[in-house]
Amino acid sequence: MIKLVSDTINKGDIKALTEWLLQDEIPRLTKGDLTWELEKKWAKKINTKYSVFVNSGSSSILLTLAALLHIDKVGKKPLKNKKIIVPALSWATDVSSPMLLGYETIMCDCNLSDLSCDLEHLEQLFREHDPSVLILVSPLGLVPEMDKVLLLCEKYNVLLLEDVCESMGSKHQGNYLGSLGYASLFSMYFGHHLSTIEGGFINTNDEDFYHLLLMMRSHGWDRDLPKCKQSELRTKYNCTEFDALYNFYVVGMNLRSTDLQAFIGLRVIDRLDDYAEKRRVNFFKYQDKIKHNTLDIGERTGDYISSFAIPIVNGRRNELVKKLQTAGIEVRPLIAGNMANKPMWLHENEPVSLPNCEDLDKFGFYIPNHQDLTEDNIKTITNILNFNE
Repeated sequence: MIKLVSDTINKGDIKALTEWLLQDEIPRLTKGDLTWELEKKWAKKINTKYSVFVNSGSSSILLTLAALLHIDKVGKKPLKNKKIIVPALSWATDVSSPMLLGYETIMCDCNLSDLSCDLEHLEQLFREHDPSVLILVSPLGLVPEMDKVLLLCEKYNVLLLEDVCESMGSKHQGNYLGSLGYASLFSMYFGHHLSTIEGGFINTNDEDFYHLLLMMRSHGWDRDLPKCKQSELRTKYNCTEFDALYNFYVVGMNLRSTDLQAFIGLRVIDRLDDYAEKRRVNFFKYQDKIKHNTLDIGERTGDYISSFAIPIVNGRRNELVKKLQTAGIEVRPLIAGNMANKPMWLHENEPVSLPNCEDLDKFGFYIPNHQDLTEDNIKTITNILNFNE
């Protein structure tokens, strides 16, 4: 069996975790000091000022979008409207989160070179709808044309949220994806570049927004804020230190992760660059061997691809998928296919014509790439793909 993913948590991590759990004094398992340590380490790694650890990548999307709707509570200018652009080639919660929160959610088609937003269509949507927010997904570790995206967002006054759940370790001009937008969203799920079992991060350079995220992550109270901010809020609302324990300053949820997961995260973060390079090497080995792929994907000058998986678009998709599966090779549709075709979208929205996404939905799939993939694995997979072409 050649699997799509390989866990980044190893036996050494499990042994260390077990020893930590079996200390004479049972450590704090819910969110505590290790979470703070992990957040600081991750912010430094990605080169942002702040990071917030949550219980999943999907929660990072939900919390960020919810916080933007309440950004005036920390003295920031409110969003100009509740319109948001999301890529149709994305994950369910890139689309369902804004829908659940009452955003007017507008679908953008993808391009066929890096699978991110088609920039011509994106600018058309910016002109027609004047949105407040763009969620930019960088699918499968491929790097969008970030300079052009940033210019468009600046031109039309749109907040850029980077969904980096599938592109951890990818870079643009030496900068990690996730360091370029207003905020960025990461997943630490089992199948991703790094894992904390479950988990996710939100990174940002905006201190006020960071403080809002901390409050809304934990019910709306001030316990996670710096002492100076706690004092400021308690003075403003005439709240004693005793009453402040259960005072709620903004609407909130419980999207915290745990110190158990933070313990693992502190061990695996240092492996990111090594894993990213192995994935990148595999990406180019595949590129050399695959003979027929409708997609013209590659690494632009100055970019660095931390490949999540290898996308294939082929008119013989169903036949190839069956052959690969018969040979014990795991494959799957491209991300989740075209989100504009899903019942969750069509229950509440009119159908949208997105030709590139529709083609990828019909003819696209992806094949394995991870840090443990071997040269023989790649040869086996590409031989099946190339047979009788």
